[in-house]
Parts: sequence; C-alpha cells; structure tokens
Amino acid sequence: DKTVSLRKDLSEMHEWITQAEEEYLERDFEYKTPDELQKALEELKRAKEEAMQKEVKVKLITDSVNNVIAKAPPAAHEALKKELDVLITSYQRLCSRLNGKCKTLEEVWACWSELLSYLDAENKWLNEIDLKLKATENIQGGAEEISESLDSLEHLMRHPEDNRNQIQELAQTLTDGGILDELINEKLEKFNTRWEELQQEAVRRQKSLEQSIQSAQETDKTLRLIQESLTVIDKQLTAYIADRVDAAQVPQEAQ
Repeated sequence: DKTVSLRKDLSEMHEWITQAEEEYLERDFEYKTPDELQKALEELKRAKEEAMQKEVKVKLITDSVNNVIAKAPPAAHEALKKELDVLITSYQRLCSRLNGKCKTLEEVWACWSELLSYLDAENKWLNEIDLKLKATENIQGGAEEISESLDSLEHLMRHPEDNRNQIQELAQTLTDGGILDELINEKLEKFNTRWEELQQEAVRRQKSLEQSIQSAQETDKTLRLIQESLTVIDKQLTAYIADRVDAAQVPQEAQ
C-alpha cells in the first residue's frame, strides 16, 4: 500500500530529525580546548551538509504525498497531509538551527584565531622591548651614545594600546560565553603580567638613562674645563721655558 510506505518514510525522517536535534542541538557543549572547539565545528558542518542532502528525500516524500492526496478524497488523507506539514516544518527548523549554530561556532573560532593573532603581535613587541632593555642594561659611552639608546627605547615604547584593548575585548567575548575560559584566562594573566613588568622596567630604564646622560654631560663639561685649563698652563709653561725662567721662581706653576 502506497500510504503505508509513505508513513514509513515520514516516520524515518522524523526519527532522523529528532536524533540530529539531540546530537547537535540539545546537548550541553563545553569547549575547554581549541581541539574541542574545532572538532565540534567540524561535526556541525558535517551535520549541516547531511541535513542539506536530506532535502532531496523530503522533496520526494512531499511529491509522493501530494500525488496520493490528489488521487483520493481529501478527508481520506487529512492525517497524511498533516504529517507531511509537520515533517516539512521540523526539517526547515532543523536546517535553520544547524545553520545558526554553525555560523555561531565559525564566529567563535574566528574570534579565537583573532585573539591568538593579537597576542602573537603584542608578544613580539614585548620581546623587542626585552631585547632593548638588555642592550641598555650596562651601556657605556658618552652622552650622545646614551641619548641615542634612550631615543630608541622611547620610540619603541610609543606603541598604540589598540592591540591590547582588542585582546581584552575578544577575551571577554569568549569567556562570557564560557568558551576556552580557563585557557584564555591563563594566557591573559601571563600576557598582562609580562606587559606590566616590562612597562615598569622600561620606565625605570628611561630614568636611569636620563641620569646617565646628565652625568655624562657633567663629566664632558668637567673634562672640557680641565682641558682648557691644561691648555692655558701648557702655554704658560712653554713661555717660561722659552724665557729660561727657573722653576724655583714660579713655585705654584711648578707644582
């Protein structure tokens, strides 16, 4: 009997829809690692594809039901038509929910990838600061050389806060949804701690370099004054020698 066969097809489709809802939409999902998140997204994409492929079967069932209904009195197949309407509604709702959840997880994965990208960029910048601080730790040289090192450090520190703000916002978005929260909090704590430590060290190093420049300038000034004084004395002594003046006659200069 055609009607019995159609009811069987309708029943099988209902069962598949119910199973798909339980498997992909009704369960409580927890994403504690990137692998779990990626696996869930891949599974959801496969479920979405499978649901789209079922569209052919739903269309065949619809056509078959309509053919049966067209050849028989309406009252005889009212229940069959109702079952078909329920199936179509359930199928469309499943596809819509799968599409919605798949899009959400894709956005979550993109958010996670973006967070990693910003963290990587900022950590590279922190590495540069770390290297620069090590290079200026025991810097030797005159005021000009030290001043160049200070300028280089200050230029590196003029780094926009945009990336750090983005990191905080992206992390907040993910952890608010309970997604990768432990991992993100761990990464964020490590990043913020390092950021604060290097910022503080950089400020201390800037002050230290400024003091070194001042000291070097004072030393340069003192040396210049000594050199000028020595030049004057040298000329004076040279003149004494030329005039054959005895050292006993000029005890202060002799000393």
